[in-house]
Amino acid sequence: MAYECAGKSNFGTPTLKIMKCPECGGEIEIFSTDVTAVCDNCGHKIYNDINICVLYCAHAEECVGTELYNKLVRYRDTGGVPPQEGDHA
Repeated sequence: MAYECAGKSNFGTPTLKIMKCPECGGEIEIFSTDVTAVCDNCGHKIYNDINICVLYCAHAEECVGTELYNKLVRYRDTGGVPPQEGDHA
């Protein structure tokens, strides 16, 4: 039986999710391909839990693509320092 990722639909076409800021209650927009998002109201940073599976799944690179996979691994390996725009190293 071929492996089928249950969360794969979260990575194909980015989807927008509106989260409630735990600090001020404001709305935070976060896309399924974002690692973090910041509240425009108070500056609180939230993390996109949906990307966590990419950091441990043996099929992650195949599932989400090399570019997003590398972005998320770099984020993990730098201790949570977000990748800079245009960072392809």
